Amino acid sequence: MILDDRLANAGDTLPLVGHMADKGYELGEHEFALPQGLDYDLMLTNAGEGILATGIVRGHVVGTCDRCLEPAEFDMAAEVDEYYLFKAPSQTESLGDDEDDVDFSLVGEDHTIDLTDALTSAVLMETPFVVLCRDDCKGLCPVCGENLNLHDYGHASQIEEERLASNPFAVLRNLKLDD
Repeated sequence: MILDDRLANAGDTLPLVGHMADKGYELGEHEFALPQGLDYDLMLTNAGEGILATGIVRGHVVGTCDRCLEPAEFDMAAEVDEYYLFKAPSQTESLGDDEDDVDFSLVGEDHTIDLTDALTSAVLMETPFVVLCRDDCKGLCPVCGENLNLHDYGHASQIEEERLASNPFAVLRNLKLDD
């Protein structure tokens, strides 16, 4: 994004609506597809020492369910909040109360800002750690590997019975306590 005269003075704002044709991203061992890319609606504000980009990025995400390994789809809306300084602060300048919390990028020498990192960071922050095809996904059968959302052959109850029978405290189940 090239900064022009519309953001020349402190307090100037510029609405920015656009589309990023990103095909996907990775988070840890997960891979996610963005079939329609990402749409963003931002407000750029000249804050005096830099440009503040705030707004929303939206997209439809397709991943893999962590329980049943089937496709998992969800819509995402993430907040964008990035600060682009006109010049890097010197070592002697204070950036605020807690310098570790200050996060910024720099405006390029050609008066441009790259919104890609800000949009990607926002999407990563909103991506769930555990991806499910649906909230009540039953996962895979530990015996035969069948998707329990489609077929349940009763293997799980069989395993539970075997586990309970092999428990050393199983004999207490028949214990009668009379007063």
